[in-house]
Amino acid sequence: MFDESNSEDEDIQEALAVGKIKPGLIIEEQKKNFINNKAGLKDKIKEFSLDKFKWIERFDLTNDPAPLVGFNDQQNSQLENDDFNRELKFYRQAQATVLEGLAILRKLSIPTRRPDDYFAEMAKSDEHMKKVRAKLLEKKISMEKSEKAKKLREMRKYGKKVQKENMLKRQKEKKEMLDSVKKFRKGQIDRLDLFDETIERQPKNSEPVKGKQQFKPNKRREYKNKRFGFGGQKKRSKYNTADSAADMGDFSAKRAHGKGPGKRNIKHKGQGTRPGKSKRKNLKNRNK
Repeated sequence: MFDESNSEDEDIQEALAVGKIKPGLIIEEQKKNFINNKAGLKDKIKEFSLDKFKWIERFDLTNDPAPLVGFNDQQNSQLENDDFNRELKFYRQAQATVLEGLAILRKLSIPTRRPDDYFAEMAKSDEHMKKVRAKLLEKKISMEKSEKAKKLREMRKYGKKVQKENMLKRQKEKKEMLDSVKKFRKGQIDRLDLFDETIERQPKNSEPVKGKQQFKPNKRREYKNKRFGFGGQKKRSKYNTADSAADMGDFSAKRAHGKGPGKRNIKHKGQGTRPGKSKRKNLKNRNK
């Protein structure tokens, strides 16, 4: 047993050295038996062959492609290597087949055109098509409703925007009117446009309007206006200026030194004239 295994190893080593086998896993190849059953193949061809049917039921044609105008045979062979021209050749072959098939159908008196009043049978029933039509109509109505609602929302937004703009415009006009009234009262403007009417201020030196009594303040009001002012600044209104300090028109020496009627001694009740210093001293010693 040991000798047989050694002999097998030696045979394998010799085969590797000679090159009959290569290193690695040795797999025995199984021989494949090829069957060439010609009789069975012919029977199958006859089984699915269409020769037993008429040509009108087979519609099979074998022909060459239609000739290409402007090219010779050598150029046509060169064009076969191009994919686009190869597809064009398939198209030309289909075109030639159609032309030949139409000619055969005319010979057999078979019409090739559909009449104008021909209606093909529908693949689906009328009930199913009614459901489809109702579904499409429902979808169309829902889309119209959504579009209408969208337009209404846009109109509401636009209406709110216009309403807000009108409110702001009215507030602005009201503010401008009140400002113009205040300015007219203060005398800053002489003309006022109010409620489609124009009111103008009458100049001071103009004659009074007939039928209306001209307003004129009394003496007391004029004195207060002169003393306290009529609007404007009140501070430093009694400060002397260079002209008022140099004006000596109202100065009186008698009044200034108490000799005139401007000053007079005022005697209080129960008091006489004050005695002199010596008399006051004697009165003081006498009391001691």
